[in-house]
Amino acid sequence: QGNMAFTGKYEFESDENYDAFVTKIGLPSDKIEMGRNCKIVTEVVQNGNDFIWTQHFPGGRTTTNKFTIGKEADMETMGGRSFKATVKMEGGKIIADFPNYHHTAEISGGKLVEISTSSGVVYKRTSKKIA
Repeated sequence: QGNMAFTGKYEFESDENYDAFVTKIGLPSDKIEMGRNCKIVTEVVQNGNDFIWTQHFPGGRTTTNKFTIGKEADMETMGGRSFKATVKMEGGKIIADFPNYHHTAEISGGKLVEISTSSGVVYKRTSKKIA
């Protein structure tokens, strides 16, 4: 795996439990519709413990979170809300607690696998590497 395991560009491939999860975290219905099967492209630049994590949404909207493992950072949620979080790395997984969900990301079989959990609802998103 090594230091730069996450660096790359990943395109949405599949997800599980999307509706149950976004309803649970209270996303408005227009955002829910927008995000369903949305070909989000996730671009990750990893430099040691420093990350720039950008999500490109169809239509030109992007969300970028910059963080350093183990240090508090200003982040933005799926719904566009700002918050502070300390991102951890355990066993090759990136772990962050968002205001209303727990999020992990890992590279598995060359794919970016992200899992968000809120009150027992587990949302899994898999993206394939495209660059």
